[in-house]
Amino acid sequence: MNSRVVLERFPAGGSRGSWPAEEFARARRMEGQQAEVVMDLASDAFLVIVREPVATAVPDLAEIAAAA
Repeated sequence: MNSRVVLERFPAGGSRGSWPAEEFARARRMEGQQAEVVMDLASDAFLVIVREPVATAVPDLAEIAAAA
């Protein structure tokens, strides 16, 4: 499962809908971040997020040497 970092939130009931969130995400993508817009139904808001991969466990080198 990936973790997500919320960069910014925008109210869904705004007069411009998701456009401010889309514009913010586009600006972050121009900076090199993989930002995307998602809808948070619980808070009725558009969230600009960046997904971060969860670190995977790396075996200890001593365990690898002992198994060999």
